[in-house]
Amino acid sequence: MNDKQHKLTWGGYMDGALLERWPRTPEDEPEEPVFLCSRSSTDLSDKLLVNMLQAYDIPTLCMERGNGNLGRVYLGISGYGVDIYVPKSLLNDAKQLCEEENNEEL
Repeated sequence: MNDKQHKLTWGGYMDGALLERWPRTPEDEPEEPVFLCSRSSTDLSDKLLVNMLQAYDIPTLCMERGNGNLGRVYLGISGYGVDIYVPKSLLNDAKQLCEEENNEEL
């Protein structure tokens, strides 16, 4: 496991709506979340990426790094950035969308 990654458990990381959209295994358990990327919160690139993925029906789980939750309370954003996770079965689709986003000409 990469040192940037957290061992995720389902206890408190997902709200009800996200858990309903998250793919399930044949045993009816939530599919394993896998690390997609880290993004900055200061330029809202994390929100843009999450919204794009969700528009393509890819649910996302965001984990604020460091003491990011405290920064979100005081400043409204996490100064440490966000680690974004997606369901394991949708990782390749999410990576492809990220690559297409980065190659887009303005």
